[in-house]
Amino acid sequence: MPETLPTTTTPVGARECWLPRHRRSAGIARRLLREYLSGLPDGARYADDGELLLGELVANAVAHAAAPRGRLVLARFALGEGGLEIEVHDASPDGGSLAGTAPADPEAEDESGRGLWLVARLAAAWGVRPRPGGVGKIVWCVCTAGAAKF
Repeated sequence: MPETLPTTTTPVGARECWLPRHRRSAGIARRLLREYLSGLPDGARYADDGELLLGELVANAVAHAAAPRGRLVLARFALGEGGLEIEVHDASPDGGSLAGTAPADPEAEDESGRGLWLVARLAAAWGVRPRPGGVGKIVWCVCTAGAAKF
């Protein structure tokens, strides 16, 4: 697996990391989020849901983004006034094709298809938008305490 590029802290306090399109990247992203939140006074209250949300978004980008070989996935997260803000950028040429769609309710027997369904129920808000000035899309969500909609 190619190495993960070093994490950086942006000027507004967000943490970001470029990840290879590999099945292990979701776990790496979760670990980086856990480390980031552990250093913040109120970070622990976002850890469980935040790790699940980030892991699902990274796993979806790795598995489903129709990006050219060798393209990386960018995970970005920051704790702001509205909660934990999470973004996952991929180079899929379909842009914001998921925008405006609601994930279908998975059947009990389904072995996959729960990623965005979980995101829609755990996040206070989520969506998809094209990447500005580039190819691809950003899938984002906001995690707040007690936002689950089951």
